[in-house]
Amino acid sequence: MSQLTYTLVVNGSIYGSQSARGAYQFAQAVIEEGHKLVSVFFYQDGVTNGSALTVPANDEFDLGKAWQSLALEHQVRLETCVAAALRRGIVSEDEASQHGLVQSNLAENFTQAGLGSLAEAMLMQDRVVQF
Repeated sequence: MSQLTYTLVVNGSIYGSQSARGAYQFAQAVIEEGHKLVSVFFYQDGVTNGSALTVPANDEFDLGKAWQSLALEHQVRLETCVAAALRRGIVSEDEASQHGLVQSNLAENFTQAGLGSLAEAMLMQDRVVQF
């Protein structure tokens, strides 16, 4: 079996739907099967996965931290769509500075990117899977 490259597109919010959790579980399976997960692109409500301000209950799975760990351990790019993120109050340090905001809240290991990054992934990766 040859190694395939993957990008995942997550449209569902961090909590409130199974989309993001399902994407995370799929990401783990891709890696466990020996494939390369290159990036995860968070779009629409999926950008909420990139918030540094989510605090799940003690007995709940911390999906935000799980994404961050996955990125660190396996060199996976976590990208939030900048336009969708700004509309939903997910702001990087650069965007906060550019828009005159006093603070940012983009979680560690996440970056903000445009749709061009997703388009490039669609051309470069063997598989793009949307959740």
